[in-house]
Amino acid sequence: MVRRVLVAVAQMTSSIKLEKNFSAVSDIVQRAAGAGCTFIAFPEAFAFMGDKDVKSVDICEPLSGNLLGQYLNLAKQHSVWLSLGGFPEKSAVESKVYNTHVIVDSEGNIVDYYRKLHLFDVDIPNGPRLLESSYTVAGDRLVTVDSPIGVLGLTTCYDMRFPGLFSTLRRKGAEIFLVPSAFTVKTGFAHWETLLRARAIENQCFVLAGAQIGKHNEKRESYGYSVIIDPWGAILAQTSPKATTPTFAIAELDLECLDSIRQSMPISKHERPELYSHL
Repeated sequence: MVRRVLVAVAQMTSSIKLEKNFSAVSDIVQRAAGAGCTFIAFPEAFAFMGDKDVKSVDICEPLSGNLLGQYLNLAKQHSVWLSLGGFPEKSAVESKVYNTHVIVDSEGNIVDYYRKLHLFDVDIPNGPRLLESSYTVAGDRLVTVDSPIGVLGLTTCYDMRFPGLFSTLRRKGAEIFLVPSAFTVKTGFAHWETLLRARAIENQCFVLAGAQIGKHNEKRESYGYSVIIDPWGAILAQTSPKATTPTFAIAELDLECLDSIRQSMPISKHERPELYSHL
């Protein structure tokens, strides 16, 4: 396995317009692949961001459907791996979907998929109300994926607030956490960077977090700041929050550096989950 790899994290503003979203992803893939990136991580809701008139259940499809199929072809066309977070996958529950994070290889094949475990439910009196569980079925499976850039640990957005998920993924061999997101502006300003850096530091893993940015509709706005973080907690690359068009940030991941950090501070050997995991 190559221990130095060039990767990208994307930043975009998805909407209900499927063709426009695909065009934005296609443009980023073309430019990032042209810059030498072999792996590109996209935000949650890359293919669709609903509004009051069109919901995810209205356009959802199986992973074998045409909507996701065009993104698989895009990966094959440019010979890159893609992290496609937050796809509205059709479920067996009426009026609900899975929020599914799909990993696609450079041949356009689905390597594996992860259905978001933790659903973002906020209902504040006289304040914001966003109940992801009202239209989403929670997943029940943790996923790691062997890839040319290292072992991937799959998560999605709100998952980042649950460190037990990340520590378990680390125990399963994860070297790189993928965190596709559509963070709100208020929580993004307060917690985005802090949580992502914490997950990187405490688990000694790289973090790739592609993010939605800007106003999607009259009621939804995202924070942005797609970021790549190293296992020491340093920010290697970050997109501009002032970008008004789809963009991306690039960084080289040095897996030998990851090995060195883990050897010099062997946290995994010091951990004692047998004493507290049952709690």
